[in-house]
Amino acid sequence: MKQDSTSNIAYTVDCEDYVHVVKFNPFDSGDGCSLIAYGGNNYVVIGTCRFQEEDAEVEGMQYKTLRTFHHGIRVDAIAWSPETRLDAIPPQIRFCTAASDRKLRLFTSDLQDKNEFKTFDGHSDYINDLVFAPNEGQEVASVSDDHTCRVWDLEGNEKAHFVLRSPGMSVCWHPEEAFKLMVAEKNGTIRFYDLITQQAILSLECEQTPLMSADWCLKNTLKIGAVAGSDWLIWDITRSSYPQDKRPVHVDRARLFRWSRVNENLFATTGYPGKTTTQLLVHHLGHPQPILTGTAAVGSGLTWHRTLPLCAVGGDHKIFFWVTEM
Repeated sequence: MKQDSTSNIAYTVDCEDYVHVVKFNPFDSGDGCSLIAYGGNNYVVIGTCRFQEEDAEVEGMQYKTLRTFHHGIRVDAIAWSPETRLDAIPPQIRFCTAASDRKLRLFTSDLQDKNEFKTFDGHSDYINDLVFAPNEGQEVASVSDDHTCRVWDLEGNEKAHFVLRSPGMSVCWHPEEAFKLMVAEKNGTIRFYDLITQQAILSLECEQTPLMSADWCLKNTLKIGAVAGSDWLIWDITRSSYPQDKRPVHVDRARLFRWSRVNENLFATTGYPGKTTTQLLVHHLGHPQPILTGTAAVGSGLTWHRTLPLCAVGGDHKIFFWVTEM
């Protein structure tokens, strides 16, 4: 868990398996620690992190595993529910996963005797992303290579179904725009859907492909970011349906785009896994060059801490953490 000077990794956590996906809980769970989930080949681990950047009594980073959930199949995506509370009695952990068998699994646990999971069936191809409704947490949206976006209730019933023109790569739900869903497609189109009328209300165009990942800025609902080809692209949705800003960043194609949760000008992108090392780049819109370059042996997943300018990437038996400036 100490500083790794070669690739400016701030902290690492050792894991028992290859980490395919890692996700900080984006919601306040009522506890001083941050919840983090990571998925391996057949399990999901839920743990807590505390960093010296937020607590002077911590030296470096403290990590503790709360529970390991047997999953039985490779985990490809994880979403946290806003109903997760560590300060409730008993505590409640709730999250949903997407797996390579085209199913969603909803896990609910009190970290003691109650450990339940439900399976949601309906997608006919690989599920690329999923997200909980950010305020009440009573619905889950998912996008798939089957050219659909689906919205489910917590019993696994399909509440809405949007037909896409290409594989759905990312789906985002903004706490300030609870009746809209953002869906990014591989063909370079990003659409916003009104969940009341179930109609598309706005679309953005990359003008390049493949779009691999997109994100809706938490701190500014008008800002959308994505990676397509080897570039990152940024939109201000009030100005144009075409990007206001774009830059080539990853030689070998870009894979993921994530906005920081604490600063509307800060975001991170990753290069394609499968090379010997994966590049993580942290960008600030006020700077022409990336403000941080990190490398990890074959990284996957990318997630930002809820209150710190700190991001994490999974890898071979490890999670890597980088701290950046605001």
